[in-house]
Amino acid sequence: MTLVKYRTIVADPPWDIPFGSNRTPPKRGGWAAEKWARAEVRDLPYPTMTTDEMCALPVSEMAEDAAHLYVWTVNRFLEDTYSIVRTWGFRPAQLLTWCKAPMGLGLGGTFTPTTEHVLFARRGVVPTIERADSTWWQWKRGAHSAKPEAFLDLVEQVSPGPYLELFARRQRLGWDTWGNECRCDVEMTA
Repeated sequence: MTLVKYRTIVADPPWDIPFGSNRTPPKRGGWAAEKWARAEVRDLPYPTMTTDEMCALPVSEMAEDAAHLYVWTVNRFLEDTYSIVRTWGFRPAQLLTWCKAPMGLGLGGTFTPTTEHVLFARRGVVPTIERADSTWWQWKRGAHSAKPEAFLDLVEQVSPGPYLELFARRQRLGWDTWGNECRCDVEMTA
């Protein structure tokens, strides 16, 4: 366990989202039907965790008594995200939304998801550095599941450090990280 207590924590949990096998085929022919028929069913490119496994992480002990928490989620796991945040000792405060440009048929059923969400939560009273003028953004998309750097820029504009990113994919100057795709600055049992 780390001795540092963090004022701001960002988490991008590895939700167990079926990738490919539960897609709904197009009802009409054409290029979309051909693309769907050629698509291979595959697993996510990273290990996933259950909600119970996420709840068991010692995030509460890693945070200052007064801290901000940002947790990435998708609509399918929105209710679980609220439970995780509360289990970690935080109070949900605001749902933020990343509006992504459509890229054709993909995951989903009736509607192809083109949004991801971040549940912003608080514990205690933390003065914000700067107030954000929106709860939604149209950041550019990157590789599957990669979050935009502009999001962490926003976090740094609003919330004070020290900063910790859980389930991180890369290092960022001024941040400690924990994840299976980057150097871990903290020890944690997952």
